[in-house]
Amino acid sequence: MTGLDFPADVLVRAKRIRLIGFDIDGVMTDGGLYFSGDGELCKRFQVQDGFGLKLLMQAGIEVVVITGRDSAIVTRRARDLGIAEVHQNVPDKRACLDALLAKRQLQWPEAAYLGDDWPDLGVLRRVGLSAAPANADRIVSQHVHWQTPRAGGQGAVRDVCDLLLIAQGHYQRLLESHL
Repeated sequence: MTGLDFPADVLVRAKRIRLIGFDIDGVMTDGGLYFSGDGELCKRFQVQDGFGLKLLMQAGIEVVVITGRDSAIVTRRARDLGIAEVHQNVPDKRACLDALLAKRQLQWPEAAYLGDDWPDLGVLRRVGLSAAPANADRIVSQHVHWQTPRAGGQGAVRDVCDLLLIAQGHYQRLLESHL
């Protein structure tokens, strides 16, 4: 199917997810900060990750961005993908997600998060399904339910999208709509 083999306990957790949050740097990007000759910040996003996010939204799973940095590039990428809920320059990601869940009357076991470094630990240790890219900080890797086979900016987001779609029974239907 996808070439990914998911542990049974991770599939059980993934089946409950109604909302997933994503960090940006090191998750949706490779974590590098690229600057043009005149100092403009640039980021590289993986197009297959973006398509996976669109598939999640088609399946009724809400996608949110919660990041510690502030960037017009992130606003643009989220708008292009149709992600309405974007929170930037967030010092406390756990508090941000807590407020989002309360607003939607969702519980922590219904939330997932993909993060890669220490600022993500508070939220990763609370959500029902926590994941980290293959190249995440080693401490973060010790505190998540699942680590993706691919690195941030190289398909890690798509790996998590596929996990949720498979666990919730949407994957095959969405695939068939493209055949």
